[in-house]
Amino acid sequence: MRDRVLAVDCGTQSLRVIIFNKSGEITAKAKIEYEPYTSPHPGWAEQDPEVFWQALLDGCAELREKNPGEFSSVAGIGVTSQRDTMINIEENGLALRPAITWLDTRKAEGGYKPNAVMKAAYRLCGMERTLTKTMRDAKCNWIRENQPGIWEKTWKYVEVSGFLNHRLCGEPVDSVASMVGHIPFDNKRRDWAGPSGITSKLCPVENSLRYRLVEPGEQAGRLTAAAAAQTGLPEGLPVIACGSDKACETLGAGCLDTSIASLSFGTTATVEVLSDRYFEPLPFLPAYCAAYPGAWVPEIEIYRGYWMISWFRDELGHEECEKARRQGVLPEELFNKLLESEPPGCMGLMMQPYWGPGLKDPMAKGAIIGFGDTHTRSSIYRATIEGLGYALRDGLETLEKRGGFNSERVAVSGGASQSDIICQISADIFGKPHFRGETYEASSLGAAVLISSGLGLHPSVDDAVKQMVRYEREFTPDKARHELYSRLFSVYKRIYPKLNGLYEDIQRITGYPEL
Repeated sequence: MRDRVLAVDCGTQSLRVIIFNKSGEITAKAKIEYEPYTSPHPGWAEQDPEVFWQALLDGCAELREKNPGEFSSVAGIGVTSQRDTMINIEENGLALRPAITWLDTRKAEGGYKPNAVMKAAYRLCGMERTLTKTMRDAKCNWIRENQPGIWEKTWKYVEVSGFLNHRLCGEPVDSVASMVGHIPFDNKRRDWAGPSGITSKLCPVENSLRYRLVEPGEQAGRLTAAAAAQTGLPEGLPVIACGSDKACETLGAGCLDTSIASLSFGTTATVEVLSDRYFEPLPFLPAYCAAYPGAWVPEIEIYRGYWMISWFRDELGHEECEKARRQGVLPEELFNKLLESEPPGCMGLMMQPYWGPGLKDPMAKGAIIGFGDTHTRSSIYRATIEGLGYALRDGLETLEKRGGFNSERVAVSGGASQSDIICQISADIFGKPHFRGETYEASSLGAAVLISSGLGLHPSVDDAVKQMVRYEREFTPDKARHELYSRLFSVYKRIYPKLNGLYEDIQRITGYPEL
């Protein structure tokens, strides 16, 4: 009986091919790792799209060899993937150039020149710099300006999920929940932007280069004979549209309304909620289409987020790395001991986690303040984790204020959520109970929910979430620690306004970050 679903989760550094049963349990899994990108020039981050496809094939081959019974029970397949990594393809599905990944920092000029009235309006509402940054970051503009021959040959300009869907079912169809990036998309209308839309002006992509979009959970197509021969799956197998990794992660964390917020402790840290009403999380920043049909996920992100654990490991954690090597454990396990050795609030050491500027704060830089002779490396690490907690709490409070709701609890996912103490620190900062799912693979589970409901294995997405998503642990906030963190949080919120002018001066002098 075919009652399994196959979720493909294509990330920056690896691709996972995971089989789930109707109860949301992982019955088979293959993980194929690869280098995240190549950098032929400083600031560039490119990837050969064939790496993604070959990883999918290798993952299927591993499952077919090691778990033939589970593999033969697959009833449908779906793809969730990284966001804002764009690929120019020909009609045969071959890429015309390497994909430009979301980590790429090259800049374009852009062709949108607003008239004097619009320019004044953008400046008045504080959006001129943000719009300029969006246009300069759009890689479609860079390709137009620097590789016009590539753009002229392009048949479709697709996300990674659209690329893989094309390989699977012969059409570059994708979910509206995957359309996140520097592309002309109208999230409120859940469709490509019209010619007068601001994203069409900032990120111009001709209608002929666009492709069919469907709601998450709908059938995108069926496996072609060629894809069946390569993957070992049966021809005609349904391919279900899913969504981006963050959108599917929120669904896989069990978030079905605004009563439960989703925290992603990933490379890019995010806080978001699932809402049946469209509202902008920040002025002029759209709410993305959710992996739930007809809903949205207003989101605030900390661009470098829990990548800062890797930063600490590489720059300041050499001692733990060496100990971890000798003990045969991960360095992050030893970093937990650093957190335990410091008191809550870190004796006044505070960190503002803007190691990478965001769309809202393009001038932002990181800052650590409050040093005293009592502070050590472990203090810096604890201040880093607490600073990320403050930033995410600030994000959730912003969402609550703009959306007119109050989240009662929080679901956590992502790599750093595997640390009990990091989850507890977050719960203490937020003052809301935190719940961690049974599976670390929340994005894949969210995709599995959509595939299962799309195939009719469950009558609806809501029913699939209830049957497939479970929590393995609750972290209850400590009242005394929460009161301390709340007092420090009021200080944290004043750091950026006081330093912003200095950040602008630094940018003018050094040219970093490039605008």
